Amino acid sequence: KRGTIAMARIGGDPNSGTAQFFINLADNGFLDQAQPDGAAYAVFGKVAEGLDVVDAIRGVATGNKGGHADVPVEPVMIEKVELLEG
Repeated sequence: KRGTIAMARIGGDPNSGTAQFFINLADNGFLDQAQPDGAAYAVFGKVAEGLDVVDAIRGVATGNKGGHADVPVEPVMIEKVELLEG
């Protein structure tokens, strides 16, 4: 679902989640299903407020860096996160 936050995986390894995460920018139903390796993506949060900020981040200039594609040209920093209970 748009706005959900999930762990990134490396090379399809379902046990490779570390500090990298992604925010879904659209409803990506195919990520809700188990992948060919039998694992799904671990959703651990949701953007409760500020999807406009997420959309602004989506629009930053990107390029190739360190062997990766679509990396922001200028670093993007998340300065504040709040844990909402309930």
